[in-house]
Amino acid sequence: MDHQTAIEKTITMLEENNIVLTEEEKKNIEVADMGLGNLEVEGLQLYTYINTERYCAKELVLFPNQTCPEHLHPPVNGEEGKQETFRCRKGTVYLYVEGEATKDTNTHPPKGKEVYYTAKHEVVLRPGEQYTIPPNTKHWFKASDEGAIVSEFSSTSRDEFDIFTDPEIKRV
Repeated sequence: MDHQTAIEKTITMLEENNIVLTEEEKKNIEVADMGLGNLEVEGLQLYTYINTERYCAKELVLFPNQTCPEHLHPPVNGEEGKQETFRCRKGTVYLYVEGEATKDTNTHPPKGKEVYYTAKHEVVLRPGEQYTIPPNTKHWFKASDEGAIVSEFSSTSRDEFDIFTDPEIKRV
């Protein structure tokens, strides 16, 4: 899927769920393919409403079965890593965090990438449900067959410092 198609699909998903962006905001939708060139499998689309030295708010859009690869938000310049709360708006999101492994999970990492997905405690989020991920915690998430929209509320986002388990990932 090319960049423009991903943006158009993101806008459609947001509009279908009554999440309104201005025309100017639509121009700032980010398509994050993580440098892997396989967006429909690993990556996500997002819009950042605000990101200050105190807080951040974003919409995360996942296409059907799309996975945001495992990563963590480490301490930066003596400050704790990012703490984030995910609130599901549409679809189902399978969130995996460090902790006791869940038996019989609802989904799995992308084929051939299992070694890079080490967080095994499953948290299932449906519309209206939310979960807070502590700083410096490995996590990854995947949309159900219908795709998903997640509102993220967090402390300051410093994506350039995120640490991904997969060494092939390049988050710009």
